[in-house]
Formats: sequence, C-alpha cells, structure tokens
Amino acid sequence: MSNPNINILDTPIEFLKGVGPKKAQALQKELRVSTFRDLLFHFPFRYEDRTKFTLAKEVREEGQIVQLKATIISVEVVKGKRSSRTQAIAKDASGFINLIWFQGGKWIAENIKTGHEYVIYGKVSLYGSRKTIAHPELSLANEVSSLNKTFIPVYHSTEKLDRIGLDSRARRKLCRAILEKLPENQFQDNLSDTIKTKLKLCSRYEAINWIHFPETEEQRQAAINRLKFEELFFMQLRMLQNKELRKKKLVGAVFESVGEQFLNFYNNILPFELTGAQKRVIKEVRSDMGKGFQMNRLLQGDVGSGKTIVAILSMLIAIDNGFQCCLMAPTQILAQQHYTGIMEMLESTGVEVSFLTGSIKSKKRRQALEALADGTTDIIIGTHALIEDKVVFDNLGLAIIDEQHRFGVVQRAKLWNKNKRVAPHVLVMTATPIPRTLAMTAYGDLDVSIIDELPPGRKDIQTIHRYDPHRPKLIQFMREQIKLGRQIYVVYPLIEESAKLDLANLDMGYEYLRQYFMPPDFQISVVHGRMKAKDKDFEMQRFVEGKTQIMVATTVIEVGVNVPNASVMIIENTERFGLSQLHQLRGRVGRGAEQSYCILMSSYKLSKMGKERINTMVRTNNGFEIAEADLKLRGPGDMMGTQQSGALDFRLVNIIQDNQILIVARHIAEQIIEEDPYFQKPENSNLNKYLSKVRLRDRNWGRIS
Repeated sequence: MSNPNINILDTPIEFLKGVGPKKAQALQKELRVSTFRDLLFHFPFRYEDRTKFTLAKEVREEGQIVQLKATIISVEVVKGKRSSRTQAIAKDASGFINLIWFQGGKWIAENIKTGHEYVIYGKVSLYGSRKTIAHPELSLANEVSSLNKTFIPVYHSTEKLDRIGLDSRARRKLCRAILEKLPENQFQDNLSDTIKTKLKLCSRYEAINWIHFPETEEQRQAAINRLKFEELFFMQLRMLQNKELRKKKLVGAVFESVGEQFLNFYNNILPFELTGAQKRVIKEVRSDMGKGFQMNRLLQGDVGSGKTIVAILSMLIAIDNGFQCCLMAPTQILAQQHYTGIMEMLESTGVEVSFLTGSIKSKKRRQALEALADGTTDIIIGTHALIEDKVVFDNLGLAIIDEQHRFGVVQRAKLWNKNKRVAPHVLVMTATPIPRTLAMTAYGDLDVSIIDELPPGRKDIQTIHRYDPHRPKLIQFMREQIKLGRQIYVVYPLIEESAKLDLANLDMGYEYLRQYFMPPDFQISVVHGRMKAKDKDFEMQRFVEGKTQIMVATTVIEVGVNVPNASVMIIENTERFGLSQLHQLRGRVGRGAEQSYCILMSSYKLSKMGKERINTMVRTNNGFEIAEADLKLRGPGDMMGTQQSGALDFRLVNIIQDNQILIVARHIAEQIIEEDPYFQKPENSNLNKYLSKVRLRDRNWGRIS
C-alpha cells in the first residue's frame, strides 16, 4: 500500500476483507462493481439521521422512525401454532418501548443481553398505548463509535445481494473499511484549485468521505454539490472539446457557392415565402458548410414548422457544389412520404432522386445502387437500408437524419463513414422540441438551430377534453366533419406489456364506430403495429387517397403520415399517453387550410399527472412549452431515447432540479475550452490527467451526431 504507483482504488473488489470471489461476482453482476473505486462511487440514495436520540415518551406517531438509547430489561420467545416470535422490552429514563422479531428470533434471544444499554433504531407501530418497533436495528451503546452518531447511508440493494450478506448495512461497512485505509494522495483531485476556490467546493477526497459518512448536514450538502458539479462539468467539457476538435481538425467538404439549382428552386419553384426562422436556419447551415470543417447541426422544429424545405434547400447547396446527399428516416412510411414530397418539389429541376428501403429487391435495388455509385443519383432517400455495406456513394457531401433519436449511435456512424475522402456534413432533424436544459445536456456537442414559428396561414389546432359519456355528441361532430369532406384519425394506446388487451380495445372501438359509420356510405381503415407491412401500407394509402374517411389506429401513425385533408384527431384513453406523444399525434392534423381539432377522450378516473398532461395540451400548442412540462412531469429518463448516448446516465444529477449547477458547469467549461482547448496550462493539468483516463475507459461516440 505504500507504493505510490499502486492506487488502492483500482484493487479488485474480491480482495476486500469480507468479500471474496463469490460475493465479488454478485457485486459485478448486480451493481457493476468490480473495484474499490466502483464501490465508493455507488452512492447512498438516502440517509438515516443518527445525530438525534428520541426518548420513549416522545414516541407518539405511527410510522415514526426513531433512535433511542435504552436498556433491555426482558426477552422472551412466544410460541404460536404455526410460528414463534421474539419479544423484548426496553426502558429509558422516560418510559418503555416494545421490540418484536418475527424472523431470526432464536438468534436474537440467544445474543441479546438483558441489563445492557443499546442504541435502538427502527419504525414505530402503535397498538393503542403500546409502542412497538418491529425488527429494530440494535447496537450495544458502548460499542457505537462516533462514526455511528451521524447520518447513516442507505444504499440501493437487490434480493440476491441481501440474501448473500451484501445488503445496505454490509456495504456500509465495506465502504468504511476502504475509506479508513485510503490515504488522501490516492484520491487525486480532478478539479483545479482555481475552480474549487471560485465555487467554494470541497476536495474530491472530502466529497467521497462525506457522501458516505457525513457528520453534519453541511458536510453532506457540500459533498453532493461537489459531486454533482463534477458530473456535469466533465460531461460538458468533453462535449465542448469534441466540438472544438471537430471544427479544427475534422475537414469537411467546402460548399463555396450557392448555384443554379438552389437559386432556381428558391426564386421560381418554392410555392410560398419562407418564414423568418427558416431563413435564419438556412443562413446558419450555409455558413457551416462553407467553412471547411464538418457541420454537425441539430435542427429542432415543431410539427408543421417546415423542416423539410430547409432540408431540400440544404441538399441543393450540396448538389450545386458537386456532392451527393442522403436523407435517412426511421420508418418506411416516413421515408416514402419524404420521397414523394421531395420528388414533387424537384420534379422540374432535373435533380435525380432515388429511393431505397429493405423492401426494394432485385433489379430495382441493383439499379439504385449502381446510379448511386457512379454519381448519377443526386439525392437518395431511405431507411436504415442506406447504411448497408453494399450502399456505396460516389461523393457523399451531406447526410440528413430525420427523427434521429430513433437510430442508434453506431447506425449513424456507418452513414457518417460513407465518404472516405472527406467528412460529410451532418444535419440532424427532430420534430420533438427539446427544452434548453436537455439540449445543453444531451446535445451539447452539436450546434443547434431552431425553427420556432409556423408558416403563415396555419390555424391553431383546437384541443378539447371530453369524458366518455360525451361520446354521442362526438359521433355527431364526426358526421358533420365527414359531411364537410374532412377525414378523421381515431387513435388507441398500445403498450407492449398488454398488446393483446390493447388490440382488443382497438377492435372494440372499430366495431363501435361501424355501428354509426356503415358501408357503403362510409369506409374505415384499421392500422396497428402487428399488421404485415404491406397490409399496413395498403390501409395507409387508402386513407391518404381519401378512399376511407376514418382511420382507426395505434400510435404507429405518430410519425410519418401527412394527410392535409385530415382535420380531426381523436385520442382514446388519453391518460395512457405521455405529453410528447400526445403533441406528436396532434401534429398529424392542422396541415391543411381548414380548422382542425384534437379531441382528448378519457374516463372520469384521472390521476393528478393525467389531469396535468391533459390541461397542458388544452392550454397550449407550443411544442417547447409542452416539452418543458413533460420534462418536469416525467423527468429526463426516457425523453428522446437518450439512453442510447449515455448522456443522462448520472449518479446524482437530476437535470431539472440541478439546472443552475448545469449552467455554471457549462459556463466554466466554455471558458476553459476557449482559453486552453488542449489543457496545456499548468492549472489544467488535473483536468487533462482525468480526461485521459476516462477516454481509455469509454470509447467516445460524441462526435457522431
């Protein structure tokens, strides 16, 4: 241990006294703990306040958690017909309290010492005037060290760990054993003295000691603040450094000019005036693509804001400079929609547009691949089929990825590597508005463009909440809309765990509607995720062509259906949808010139969260406001599928509650990257050493959008 080149923290956990190979294997499997360091970085999720003692007479509330110092005056085993229990009575200066054990009672009875004073800790149950603690935690008062008279850490555990003697209490002892023999120089600080002084942060050594065994509330809070800042600071530092290195080192194609195709489309073909937001974003994209480094830009825009036009104009800039483009969408329906729309827009320009999905076979597929490889194709639109090894570009200059969170990082990397000579520019599009906090956290290494206004002439969708008993009026309203020539979506939830139940629910809804909308006067399409692709596409196409007036569907239509004539979206069991999903569904209507409606149906039995979601939808159509509300209601865990990047895999941070820490961490990281991007200054040597170690452990996908 005295060897300065050996870090105790890197010692395999099996060599810690009380662990061994079998328990080490369980820790690795259950908690991913392999070394002493891993165990110390598995932080408590709450603390038991052992700084205060309660007198027996002060115990008054059911469920009260108390710590007493009392003498055991009697112990007995009470045998029942099927089982036995052990009872004890403890006494302090103010009165008595009863203790009871329903399991392990024999061991308790043999080992508890009457006439001795104990520290007793547990939850109180009241039976009349009788105060009882079931399965209390006991320690002889004269054996309780000063470390016990403090905040006691409680760790998340599993049934398996509890069974083999690695419960929270056991791991507390293991952490203490490590910290007691850990010299301070073994825990090298990864922040500079300047940062610690400026923000009044404790050292890393103090933070790790105090997060596990704080003696005061001030120590506990100081440890939490330091470790939260550290998590956010290093995440931001890595993302900003990647961004800086990409701009300085990663050569991108230089699109020097705006040429004939762009100008012809903009001046002669574009059927409407661009919004100010669209013009601003195109200017940002043009600027990036002319600088000689790879563009890596996230384009956020609410449903219907006009992202596709920005994509077309960006592709025309690439084509004018002699490069090919691709647009990758997550589903065949969405890819087909993009292909149809872009083909119509570019029909008179001479730009060659092709289409590639997994369903395109044999001759058509071969022709598409050949045209792409020899440079005949200017734009190819498709699904993840575009990343297959057989897909070879002549000169890919711009890759556009729609609804990017639906692709894995490795999938996007394959597309990104399709040009071996020069890095293609990347434009990532999403219709899910991202709150500023989440964007800073999960997408901090991308440049962000936002289309925050809708095209002129669009009418706000009227959103109305109705309960199940109002269904007759709903049917009447649907008839009126169909009579006006409009079409209607009726959407049911689909949750994997109960897919059969949900499909039955959809079938019942379909049969109910057929009573009021009977053929041949009315036609209804049915679409759900378990249908074969060709059947689903057939039904979708019937609705797109206006051959059916009503589409009964699950959330497969959330993304990728554009029917301007559809003016009504009815969402059944609204309480079972998340806010972002509800907003996406509402975005399927309101695409034409007529007034559109979104009707949220629910039962009267609504949870508090369900009511808040519905009220938010009724109150606003602003996607960014909805995204903020969703983040507050649900937290960051499942938004946007961020798990694929690992960006939100925090130990302590909650990006909603810790927004101010994030802003400070981002600001300091920006200052350092601007002044010393390679961490060459002496005061940044700790940062450099720490990040070098982290890079060895984690392969970085951060530079891929």
